[in-house]
Amino acid sequence: MTRMGPDDIPLFAMLKSRLGYLSERQKVIAQNVANADTPEYQPRDLKGFTFQASMAQQQNPGQAWRGGPVAQPSAGVQMMATSAAHMAPSKPPTLWRAPEGADTETTLDGNAVTLEDQMLKMTDARMNYDAAVGFYQKAMAMLKTSTRRPGG
Repeated sequence: MTRMGPDDIPLFAMLKSRLGYLSERQKVIAQNVANADTPEYQPRDLKGFTFQASMAQQQNPGQAWRGGPVAQPSAGVQMMATSAAHMAPSKPPTLWRAPEGADTETTLDGNAVTLEDQMLKMTDARMNYDAAVGFYQKAMAMLKTSTRRPGG
């Protein structure tokens, strides 16, 4: 008998992927803040978390949100060719994105990091991370409740 773990349930795999994305985004924002005085430094950010990006992440567990290796779940929905006539999956989308628009506070040395914008992004990432953790905990509690004996 094979035991099923939380990563075998697509909801938990997706939440784990979301938490990995938000953690990686916090690292990128922290790098932006750390380079706030570096000449010619352009701030970076990750593309928004989407279902398609999560699928690409699950299909290529070694491919990080920003290009480096990280441990990601391999469970979940995966594309499969059931015939030799099927097209091969395309490569995963690029996960970096350009800043939203022209930054009005680029300094004379070419640095485009605005600390206020970075703090807003960090706050947003942290709130989304906390919400995902809360949802993960609620789903885990619901799963535990469903496995209890009746009246127990």
